[in-house]
Amino acid sequence: MSILRYTVPNAVTSLSLLLGIASIVTSQLGELEQAAWLIVWCGLLDTVDGVAARLLKAESSFGAEFDSMADLVSFGVAPSMLVLNAGLQIGGVELGSKQFTLLAVACGVFTLAGAMRLARFNLPTTKPPKGWFIGVPITACGGGLLSSLVLVLIYHEQLALSLPLHLYLPILMFVLAILMVSRLSFPKAGLRDNMAFNVFQVVNIALIFYCGITRTWPEYLFSIGVLLLVGGIIAGRFVKTQAAAA
Repeated sequence: MSILRYTVPNAVTSLSLLLGIASIVTSQLGELEQAAWLIVWCGLLDTVDGVAARLLKAESSFGAEFDSMADLVSFGVAPSMLVLNAGLQIGGVELGSKQFTLLAVACGVFTLAGAMRLARFNLPTTKPPKGWFIGVPITACGGGLLSSLVLVLIYHEQLALSLPLHLYLPILMFVLAILMVSRLSFPKAGLRDNMAFNVFQVVNIALIFYCGITRTWPEYLFSIGVLLLVGGIIAGRFVKTQAAAA
């Protein structure tokens, strides 16, 4: 029974890792829509394995390290490859051009920053206060934001054609990389004292799962991703300012 208890969350993590690899392959084959949805599914599974580990009391050092390895592939490498290929297919970036070099470097920096963020997260000496992250999580950047952004660009071709994506995509990757390795305080999802906020979280998690499972409304996924990113950064700065004043 003990082995089975630990097997459940690790099996979910394994599936997330495999879907991340599948996203890289499909992205390279030019199937950007499928590759993006695979990353979204990885995000759903990342939520499931965390909940399963807590409910089954199956949290372990191995599970934490394995989860980080899966996150690096699913939310670091896979989104980077997705954005790189999106730049080539819908962003007007030509292979071998200076624009391609800039985008490739930005994607590499994003992946490297994600790896550093995950390594720091697992260090016992850098544990943040309960309920908070240090730096923006790679799951929020790669899983919540980049995958849905590419889906929105695919579903709204005229929007993609009207934007200078050859410039915007590298800037976005660099900004997200900085946010991941920063010392910003970023709130974790979880129950709070505010009932309205808890209802907001539950409703949005349910909607995110619905959109991911049915492969619909990437616009909502992108919007909520931006809202949570900006709101989390503001909340972190507000709490830090209050703590300093106290």
